[in-house]
Amino acid sequence: MMKLKEILVNCNLLEIIGEKDLDITMVSFDSRKVEPGTLFFAVRGTQVDGHAYIDAATEKGATAIVCERLPENLKEGVTYIKVDNSALVLGIGASNFYGNPSHKLKLTGVTGTNGKTTIATLLYRLFTDAGYACGLLSTIENIIDHEVIPSTHTTPDPIELNALLRRMVDHHCEYAFMEVSSHAIDQNRIAGLKFAGGIFTNLTHDHLDYHKTMANYRNAKKKFFDDLPSTAFALTNLDDRNGSVMLQNTKAKKLSYALKHDADYKGIVLESHFDGMLMKVNQTEMFTQLVGGFNASNILAIYGAAIALGFDKDELLVEISKLKGANGRFDMVRSDSGIVGIVDYAHTPDALENVLKTINEVMKTGNSARTPQNAQLITVVGCGGNRDTTKRPEMAAVAVKLSDKVILTSDNPRDEDPDEIIRQMKEGIAEDEYRKVLSITNRREAIRTAVALANKGDIILLAGKGHEDYQIIKGEKHHFDDKEELSNALKER
Repeated sequence: MMKLKEILVNCNLLEIIGEKDLDITMVSFDSRKVEPGTLFFAVRGTQVDGHAYIDAATEKGATAIVCERLPENLKEGVTYIKVDNSALVLGIGASNFYGNPSHKLKLTGVTGTNGKTTIATLLYRLFTDAGYACGLLSTIENIIDHEVIPSTHTTPDPIELNALLRRMVDHHCEYAFMEVSSHAIDQNRIAGLKFAGGIFTNLTHDHLDYHKTMANYRNAKKKFFDDLPSTAFALTNLDDRNGSVMLQNTKAKKLSYALKHDADYKGIVLESHFDGMLMKVNQTEMFTQLVGGFNASNILAIYGAAIALGFDKDELLVEISKLKGANGRFDMVRSDSGIVGIVDYAHTPDALENVLKTINEVMKTGNSARTPQNAQLITVVGCGGNRDTTKRPEMAAVAVKLSDKVILTSDNPRDEDPDEIIRQMKEGIAEDEYRKVLSITNRREAIRTAVALANKGDIILLAGKGHEDYQIIKGEKHHFDDKEELSNALKER
């Protein structure tokens, strides 16, 4: 329980009608969850406007309402607080209600199109292995110390987010690592949080169904760094042309990492194999179990952030070398038949290109006994429904350019016709390239066909779903795990 005036500390309030010294037992922006004593936030969302549910909230016992527009009929005994931005006040209010837990943790946020999950997850594992109690908020899972909690969003809503951070504090966590999505920044889900540091990975084509333009997408990421306090660090990837943009207006300590440019943390890949790679980090050689240039970049981000957070520099590279990749990120499946399968979450043109280039490089320079000269790369890829349609032809074009055979298939079609999604993907394929492309809508059949086409030494990439263990078809969620399907198909071969 908390006083209403305490929840609204540091919030910009335009008008208050009613009693200010109320006891609030819970906060909510979902009228279905309202109980007596609730402070209800009427938030304008992408699908619905919470202002339409103010009466429903008061009928269920909400004693106070935060809104941008006062309802025509004010209910007696209910306090109404008018504000400029309900979503912003929700973020700050939720943080206040849970006792500002982010102020009691060393919270690091990771933002960018690709690499967020790997960096946040490996930082969690690195600090946990070193004996610290830590928390993780990621696309794959949320973890409080060692307790795993299923994840539904890359970045949770402000109430769930602060509730999880509060539990981390109660479990004596010292560090927390979280993915910060562009949607979360734009929707003020992280308002009220105090970050010890922020990491920028890269910015490539994604989420234009929401942001509409790349400039809007970039500016959402940049806002995260603009809002960092002077006590925090801002670590950015200078190999991405937007990396320096993120640092333009930040008050945080500016740090950088890069493979191709001079930076505070500079890396070079010396050797690359499917079992890992040898790389140099600031003139010191190390072996990592991760594979590919994109993961070399992730390693540099982990290294720089760990140093900024006070990790023992002398032990750092040794500890990083022990880390294994995040689930569904360049996740390898080997078989007795000599076929190598790789499951990866790559669902943007840039991510898919990075993974395919890495596989091609390792096939050319790796152990020839495992990858003979005539080895083929077979890629199975689809695109999600109800998402950015403009990247669909680009995804197919990248797959065809960098693979020997491509099978276009269903991903999560959601409410769309999967055949229509595949048709849109095909728009990126030139006529003379169709000879190496198959279209198989059923993803299970597509995977089995890839295995049937493969020979000893061939590589099969399943791209797009990674860690996800479901498909959403016409609003229904069905169990489907790429790694499980691939393993079964390889066993039955």
